[in-house]
Amino acid sequence: MSHPTVTTSPGAYATKDVAARVVGLRKVYGEGDAAVTALGGVSIDFLAGEFTAVMGPSGSGKSTLMHCMAALDEASGGDVFLGEQQLAGLGDTQLTLLRRDKIGFVFQAYNLVPTLTARENIELPLSIAGRKPDPGWFDQVVDTVGLRDRLEHRPNELSGGQQQRVACARALMSRPEIVFADEPTGNLDSASGAEVLGFLRRSVDEHKQTIVIVTHDPVAAAYTDRVVFLADGLVVDELREPTAEAVLEKMKVLSQQAVAGTAAEA
Repeated sequence: MSHPTVTTSPGAYATKDVAARVVGLRKVYGEGDAAVTALGGVSIDFLAGEFTAVMGPSGSGKSTLMHCMAALDEASGGDVFLGEQQLAGLGDTQLTLLRRDKIGFVFQAYNLVPTLTARENIELPLSIAGRKPDPGWFDQVVDTVGLRDRLEHRPNELSGGQQQRVACARALMSRPEIVFADEPTGNLDSASGAEVLGFLRRSVDEHKQTIVIVTHDPVAAAYTDRVVFLADGLVVDELREPTAEAVLEKMKVLSQQAVAGTAAEA
């Protein structure tokens, strides 16, 4: 089905820096008759010091957008920028350093190292880089995440919500320019999910972190400053200062459009 293409930009918020942006981003999987277009030409800015959610129906390209922006997947066309750094043309070593030093990533499945304590997991990116954590920053992050009394516990001794908060703290420890989180509350109950979202919200408010999450949950989206909606690999709408009710209404409209489009093609 066809959607109006929406190109989002800072507009009235242009006084803020752009932490990351994509211009005409395309991603195609497969070739020939088997080709599937996951992103069909997305242009969007993510502003520094903001908490943004990316939402849309299943298969709309949310996670693909996230992975391309985090340099975990290579775009088929268009441009990806982290700050002023263009990702296209960077070699493997440069991309590895970029992911290590400039980008934090939180996976739905936590991805903690089971043999390491919470403290060691949080410090792992710095350890790999041969750097020591800044004690003051470590204390700030640990206190924000609320796990000081669990630092010497291993992942199997922590609840799902605690494990995901460790993963969030790990993503913040290197002070990245931007943190991407792919369905960070997808495996959590509502109470644990609220703990993680509260931590991410405080990271933006108190530490001026830039965070972008993919989520399907209107309640999670209500924690953010802005929601960007994707459908069929395109940006089709956005909502600032979202409420769960407003997000749910937008999602209902998108779902109805998708059903109508499918029926029209049949």
